[in-house]
Formats: sequence, C-alpha cells, structure tokens
Amino acid sequence: MNATPSFADPPPPAASTARRLTFSRENDFQVELRRRVDEFFRSTARRRRDCPQMYVKTAILLVCFTVSYVLLVCVAHTWWQALPLAILLGLATATIGFNVQHDGGHHAYSNSAWVNNTMAMTLDVIGGSSYHWRWKHGIVHHTYVNITGHDDDIDLGGLGRLSPHQRRLMFHRWQHWYLWPLYGLMVVKWHFVGDFRDVITGRIGAHHFPRPKGQDLVIFVAGKVIFLALALGIPLLFHPLSVVLLYYGVVALVLGLVLSVVFQLAHCVEQAEFPLPRKDTGCIDNAWAIHQVETSVDFARHSRVAAWLLGGLNFQIEHHLFPRICHVNYPAISKLVEETCRKYGVKYSEHESVWAGVVSHFRWLQRMGMPSTTQ
Repeated sequence: MNATPSFADPPPPAASTARRLTFSRENDFQVELRRRVDEFFRSTARRRRDCPQMYVKTAILLVCFTVSYVLLVCVAHTWWQALPLAILLGLATATIGFNVQHDGGHHAYSNSAWVNNTMAMTLDVIGGSSYHWRWKHGIVHHTYVNITGHDDDIDLGGLGRLSPHQRRLMFHRWQHWYLWPLYGLMVVKWHFVGDFRDVITGRIGAHHFPRPKGQDLVIFVAGKVIFLALALGIPLLFHPLSVVLLYYGVVALVLGLVLSVVFQLAHCVEQAEFPLPRKDTGCIDNAWAIHQVETSVDFARHSRVAAWLLGGLNFQIEHHLFPRICHVNYPAISKLVEETCRKYGVKYSEHESVWAGVVSHFRWLQRMGMPSTTQ
C-alpha cells in the first residue's frame, strides 16, 4: 500500500499573505471521512493513482490534440475546414488541462514524481506555466477557496463581481451578459501577460510566492518558447499572419470559455459559500475540510461523459477534499462523501446537470450585479 497521503490536509500557505488566515481545528468530520475513504480503497483494492484507464485516456486525448493541430495547420485551406478544427483543437486542449495536467499537477496521476511532473508540464506546452499553476491553484486557491482577498481565482480585477464581499461597480449590473465572452479572453491573458507579470513581481494577488529559479526557470522559459512556436511560429510557415492570428483567437476563445465556465460552475453559484475570517482572530469559523465542502458545488455527477471529459472536475467537492486521488475514483467515493456530510450536518451541494450549473452561475452573476447585495 502506497504511503503517499491522498486526503488533503490544509496545504502550506504561500510565502506570505496580506494577513495570515487560519481555520477552526475541529476535525471530527475530516477524521471520519478519511477513515471511510481509506477503508473503501482497502476493501475494493482500487488504485488511488497509476490507474490504467488514466493512461489510456491520456493517449486518446494527446492523439486528438495532435491530429486536430496537424489538420488545422497543414491540411485545412478553407474557413469551413479550419473553423471546426480550431474549435476541436480548443476543446482537446481543454481536456488535456482538465485531465492530464490537472492530475499531474496535484500529484494524483501517479505514485512516481517524474510521471506527475511530466504530466503537469503539459500545461507549459499549451501556454501556461506548471510552476505558476502550482502556487496559484494548488496552494492559494485550494487553501483559501472563495475567501475574498485571499482566493485570487475569484478576483476578476474589477471587470466582474463574483463575491458578495467585493466592491460593486455600476457596470456590474450587466455582468451576467458581458462576462461570458470575456471568459474566453482569460487564456490570452495568461499566454502573454498574467504568468509573466506574476513571475516578475513574485505576487499572486495578495500573496507573495518565490520566483522560479534554476530548473523551474528553464522550464518556464522553454515552455513559453515551445508554446509560441506551436501557436504562431509553425503555422506562419503555412499561412499568412492574419489567418494565424484569427485561428489562434478561435482556439484561445474556446479554451478560455470552457476552462472559465467549468471553474465558475464549481465555486461561483448560488449554493456556494463565501465566508470571511473573524476580524479579531483572522480565523474561519469552519474546519478546513468543512470549508472545502461548503465552498464547492458538484454538477452532473451521474454523467459519465461529463466526468470523462472534465477530468472529474464536476466532482469538485471530492476533488478539493482528495486532490491527490486520481479523478477516475471520484464517482465512487462521492457517495461516501455525501453520506459523511449528511451524518455531520455539513452542507453538500450539487446540480443535476451542466446546464443547471450554468443557469445557477448566470443567476449568481445577476445577483452580484445588484446594489442590494453585501459589500
């Protein structure tokens, strides 16, 4: 039995934050949940990581990415050929991020560090940074989910209002309409601005983090060079600049929209909590594990298609509690999580379908744009 922990105790905080934040130490729920899930894996002999179906899925997704890229760059010569291929490439890239990179970045893909690191670095190839992601998502977001001023993933920099504790601006009244196309621009931002800015400044929102050095810096720079070659350099050998930029834009918009919406359905909907720490102690009232459950919302739990394509991110509660367990196990353990939540009176929220989650996010944006909500 592998001794690598799979239940996430609170990750180490970023190098420094605007204010040190802590959680209640009451952990009976966490202990019982850990016991039940450990017993599940012992009794079923299922693998927590290195799951054969994960390797098969990775091969399928990488083939889809490669074929759609080669066809778009080397074969397509008309718009009606290029447009569907660009959309397919954007979707294939998203599935690699959801499945391969995400599990690798959380050390959930394999028991071998080099396998996890290799899978995590697929993000560098598609334009992101595995080093920056580890701090921004793996540590900051997973520690401070939905805590205004700490979770940088819910901070749109004034373009939108996702938390009731953020400042409302007049134009937020229409955010439930205008944010959807802006979600598509998220990827363009991290391709050319966000990663570079954060690495240069050593800051992710209110948090400081160490700038990459040595091997981490080499991987960061090499990843950006490889991405630029794939996105712009190689296509320019076959097509004019205007065409290359047009279809880069299509791929990026599809990728950004899909990535953003999947995140928003998990955390920025009506059922999710947005707690604040006590002003006198800087402590969140709930224990860390309970906080993870009540700030996350599952969706489409009974859809095998959604679970396969989204890398189990529709099981967001299970993912936040067990980020080091391969996502192919989430459908099975979700029943244990729900039962344990019910036993301890912890709110377990879900939407029956992807569409129900989209509607809930739309209503949440509309509500956050109204002047009567808390600030």
